[in-house]
Amino acid sequence: MSIERKVQLVENLFSKLEQEAAQFEQASGLSCAAGCGKCCTYPDVEASPIEFLPWAFHLFLNGEAEKTIIKLNNTQNSTCFIYKPLSLINHGRCSNYKYRGLICRLFGFAANTDKYGTLRLATCKIIKDGQADSYNSTSEAIAKGLYVPVFTDYYMQLNQIDFKLGHTILPINKALKKALEEVLHYYAYRPSVHLGKACG
Repeated sequence: MSIERKVQLVENLFSKLEQEAAQFEQASGLSCAAGCGKCCTYPDVEASPIEFLPWAFHLFLNGEAEKTIIKLNNTQNSTCFIYKPLSLINHGRCSNYKYRGLICRLFGFAANTDKYGTLRLATCKIIKDGQADSYNSTSEAIAKGLYVPVFTDYYMQLNQIDFKLGHTILPINKALKKALEEVLHYYAYRPSVHLGKACG
């Protein structure tokens, strides 16, 4: 399967999740605090390379892939490379939000299944404490059948697009690098797509 096709399938999956997450957010009343980004600052966030394939392909199309790999190789920071911390200019946001990974899209508005098979909302302490009433009522509603996106369901769908890239879980910056390497290796001996083309 071509890189372009894999990117298209990942983006289709993300589009489906966007709709489901928006419906869940509306039903639950839960929301992230504006400009927070605290969940992006943890150094132990892990992801699969395939969820960043659209990001890597976007950089490749715009002639930025090789430069970005060099930056990733030189960074000593384990916090997500794409996240830009709070500053006077930037209020702590993803620098490439459109191309954020699956983990970024799910956390806060999706559930994990515990050892008893019960769905548990996976969200942060800020939401649990700051929106306690909504969090508690949403947890009860999930137990009664309210639909919530589930981590394992979405990761299984990624695995079906590319098992190796979907099944491999790495620290987030290594996942970013692996996604870039995958795109660059694919085009190393193939006719290249037109650089500078906007990836939509």
